[in-house]
Amino acid sequence: MVKGQYKYSELTGKIIGCAMEVHKILGNGFQEVIYQRALAKEMTLNGLIFSREFEMPIFYKEEQIGTR
Repeated sequence: MVKGQYKYSELTGKIIGCAMEVHKILGNGFQEVIYQRALAKEMTLNGLIFSREFEMPIFYKEEQIGTR
């Protein structure tokens, strides 16, 4: 596990662990949506609360240039 060096070290470690588990099981070659679904499943199994495809503003040099 990740040391508690940073404010969100434990959460970051859990997220990375979920992503590594998905990659270990699925490997390469699938469309992005497959990895999104698998990661959502793995994060739920690990008790992580999250939002998929959360829309947020995108800034470039302090100016909003769109959303994603």
